[in-house]
Amino acid sequence: MTDAIPPPVYQPATPADEEVVAAQLGRRPRATRAVAHRCGCGLPDVVETAPRLADGTPFPTLYYLTCPRLTSMVSRMESEGRMAEMTRRLAEDPELAARYTAAHQDYLRRREAIAHVPEIAGVSAGGMPRRVKCLHVHVAHALAVGPGVNPFGDEVLATVPPWWLEGPCVTPVEEEPDQ
Repeated sequence: MTDAIPPPVYQPATPADEEVVAAQLGRRPRATRAVAHRCGCGLPDVVETAPRLADGTPFPTLYYLTCPRLTSMVSRMESEGRMAEMTRRLAEDPELAARYTAAHQDYLRRREAIAHVPEIAGVSAGGMPRRVKCLHVHVAHALAVGPGVNPFGDEVLATVPPWWLEGPCVTPVEEEPDQ
């Protein structure tokens, strides 16, 4: 296993992937469309979700971080006040603000390509484009689309240790062979 973050993937979620994500989240995932990133151990750590839940509820979060280890690391950064510091930098750095606005537009474009949901049109996630509200969203976006798109997702990923080096965060379910 390497300590480099693997590149994004886009793979339909298999039943085994859905079981892994359920174990990671401690509940069944909602509206999963695909695995958008796999960590170095091979398990999903980001899933792409539908912009509308099965019951019709709009769901603006396109990329959902599922790995409990990485989620815990990101939560720690949130509790240390990183979001307020990042929001302050947005107001002070026009170049950073422009890159963050571009990340917002990327998020909207990718979600809109799946389905138009009028109730959330123009609303991305994580506070974009004016503030930083949820680092999990930014990390998931950065992992799902690769470096250079979401500046705060990239920044967080540059500071966390490789979360997969200890092995899988959950025990994967073995798929039954076809008979």
